[in-house]
Amino acid sequence: MKRLFSTTLFFLFLLTSISAQDFTLPEHFDRTVETSHEVTVNGSKIPYSATTGFQPVMDEDGNEIAALNYTYYRRTDIKDDTRRPLLISFNGGPGSASVWMHLAYTGPKVLRIDDEGFPIQPYGVKDNPHTVLDVADIVFVNPVNTGYSRVLDPETDTKQFFGVNQDIAYLSEWINLFVTRTNRWRSPKYLIGESYGTTRVSGLALALQSRQWMYLNGVILVSPTELGIHNGNGRREGPLGASLRLPYFTAAAWYHEKLPSDLQSKDLDEVLLMAENYAVDELMPVIAKGGFVTDADKEAAAEMMARYSGISKKVILQHNLDVPASFFWKELLRDEGHTVGRLDSRYKGLDKTDAGIRPDFNSELTSWLHSFTPAVNYYFRNHLNFKTDLKYNMFGSVRPWDSSGDNTGENLRQAMAQNPYLHTMVQSGYYDGATKYFDAKYTMWQIDPSGKMKDRFSFKGYRSGHMMYLRAEDLKNANDDIREFIETSLPAAGTPAKY
Repeated sequence: MKRLFSTTLFFLFLLTSISAQDFTLPEHFDRTVETSHEVTVNGSKIPYSATTGFQPVMDEDGNEIAALNYTYYRRTDIKDDTRRPLLISFNGGPGSASVWMHLAYTGPKVLRIDDEGFPIQPYGVKDNPHTVLDVADIVFVNPVNTGYSRVLDPETDTKQFFGVNQDIAYLSEWINLFVTRTNRWRSPKYLIGESYGTTRVSGLALALQSRQWMYLNGVILVSPTELGIHNGNGRREGPLGASLRLPYFTAAAWYHEKLPSDLQSKDLDEVLLMAENYAVDELMPVIAKGGFVTDADKEAAAEMMARYSGISKKVILQHNLDVPASFFWKELLRDEGHTVGRLDSRYKGLDKTDAGIRPDFNSELTSWLHSFTPAVNYYFRNHLNFKTDLKYNMFGSVRPWDSSGDNTGENLRQAMAQNPYLHTMVQSGYYDGATKYFDAKYTMWQIDPSGKMKDRFSFKGYRSGHMMYLRAEDLKNANDDIREFIETSLPAAGTPAKY
């Protein structure tokens, strides 16, 4: 009783009101508010409800230990939702709120930004004519300490939340409760995660099957991280990392017109294929020889790397062919007095000095926070009628994060092997220098080394960065790809899940 009393007081102190109707401070945190809306998608008006608020996280004894804030969009002109997919969406970090994909990608509202993704004023949101709400209902989930989600007792040991496997364990329980409360057990289910969220949903795919007996139809990996594969070893280091980096260098250099004229005149897709083939077939074996490579082979490799990267042969040799991405962000436009962005190398930055080995700041992230932060705080209060004095954590404190035992790539492989219905799609931006598109391809290739399930994997690339959907053209293309993925991965009624 004492624990429940202190828990309630703590949350009452934090929360002021979560409804636009006449009640103000709730007696308990487990409340939601629902509003009605409409959006036009592909010429058709889609009516929908938006439910936002909190759902508890329970411990093994059934005690409420945390409250996760979520927003659930449901199309309201569907009478039978047994064939209606449910898309469960997470962002990454770890420690990042769900705002990014919520207000810029798949949801019914998106940021007011220009067509390339840069901030404009006045800040705010507008209808998203490309939302996938026409084909799937969507729930955006904020893990503990992200968005408005919080632990209920300040003395709670947060180690049970902050780690690869801890995160997967409690979120699988939370999803079970959400699906039960919303009566969606019969609906086809999909997980989508961005950045670290891809680690999360890859692990959840197996956890939901093995611990909750909940089977999925699809997993969408947006800008994937280095998933734990081959018994947890997913790192891109040494000759592998140096080689996989090169096609990203090519993409960024092509965008900024730093490639030789014969390459610059080609379409990006054609140039990237050339860079990929060179990186895997020729560069990797040369770097693997380390200090025992012949001078001639090393010189030839540096020459080709310079050709495909837009930076000089001299600095490539100074790095022994292993050029860090952080140095590339500083070097590519050094002579012009600019840096390029880490998560999206289309963005330029200004450093205090042109000298140095890495940029002073992430130019793309500051631009994104510029537009996202005012928009999300406005949106919840004015569109969803969700009023609270809680701070919306764009990035919440989740450190220290326990990264041990990361076997999430293998988890996804096993989930797919156990479930013939389960498909996976990878989406990556070519100009993403953090979770590089060719790393993502490599991960996809390695998840199932047998190749027996490769017909259930697909890769989609876009001419933008980490958040490819911020570019207007790719917002449409990427949502269309999700729409097609969902529609093609739904089996015909009565089709058995068997090999």
